[in-house]
Amino acid sequence: MKITIKSFEQLSASELHDIYQLRIAVFVVEQTCYYQDVDGLDKHPDTAHVMFWDGDVLAAYARVLAPGTSYPEYASIGRIANAQSHRGMGLGHQLVGQSIKVSLEKWPQESIKISAQAHLQGFYQSHGFVTVSEEYLEDGIPHVAMLRDSA
Repeated sequence: MKITIKSFEQLSASELHDIYQLRIAVFVVEQTCYYQDVDGLDKHPDTAHVMFWDGDVLAAYARVLAPGTSYPEYASIGRIANAQSHRGMGLGHQLVGQSIKVSLEKWPQESIKISAQAHLQGFYQSHGFVTVSEEYLEDGIPHVAMLRDSA
């Protein structure tokens, strides 16, 4: 598995295609969550795109957002997606771990806030996140806000 981390400007057209294809496959098709995926945050100059490649197949992806981009006071990790063909291999844990590392390297003093699907709270808790909200609906799916301190 090869890990690459790039800004939007560094992404090739083929990589961007693969990112959008994976995100749509997971969030729109599998989860039947119809929303505007291309939201402009991918292009933010401080956004980091974290990609796990199995040969030429994008196996897992996340984007790491600068403080003030998604939440006023926090960095954030989102669009965490694992290809159906690569599930059950521990890639999700590796991806979240790598994304946390990227965030802390770029913004070492900043806590990380995520909007997690409620059924994945235990998964994110294993990476140091703490639930900081009641459940709420986001695109029709129960979510909770979770926070991970920078320390």
